[in-house]
Amino acid sequence: MSPKLADRVLNRAHSLLRPGPDQALPILIEDNPSRDWFFPLTGEECLAAIQALPERDYEALTHLWMRRPSGADRRRGVPLAEFICGSGVRLIVMYPWRVDRRICFGRKRPIGRIANEYKRFGAPPFRERGWWYAEFSEADLRRFFVHVLFHEVGHHVDRFSRTWSKANVRQVEEFADQYAMQYTKTGAYVLDRLDERS
Repeated sequence: MSPKLADRVLNRAHSLLRPGPDQALPILIEDNPSRDWFFPLTGEECLAAIQALPERDYEALTHLWMRRPSGADRRRGVPLAEFICGSGVRLIVMYPWRVDRRICFGRKRPIGRIANEYKRFGAPPFRERGWWYAEFSEADLRRFFVHVLFHEVGHHVDRFSRTWSKANVRQVEEFADQYAMQYTKTGAYVLDRLDERS
């Protein structure tokens, strides 16, 4: 994650007020993603997924922001999601996907853990006209979106359950990955329930 990007988002997030004692948490903020982008899950579906996790893991989350990045943000590159905290706010930001359900890796082939993770969700990387992509089915993208959401909850759990250091990026990411993997079955169960309702 780019520190400059994090700072810009954190500056916007700092305009969020610390929730009052009687507010239901997390507070949902939903942006309209624009014509060429979409959220694979609605904000309400994301909240349902979070609330299927152990309560101790999410009870201190204050906000879930389904955020539409600006054109400048997209040109610089945005992560799939991020966890931000400060001034009494603990925020998960989820970003929209292109309507073709693709992610572009650039001209360099993704290898190792990254390639394996996309392959595990039914989207093995492929090359097209010199660029590398992964493309999801609708169902697989919904599963992957929950996985990414749980990864960010894992960052929240990690940040407030042990001594945390910005310098230890690899361990921080590994903990969040392991947390998301641990609750993959929970995520699949939540999606099955949500799909039955629709």
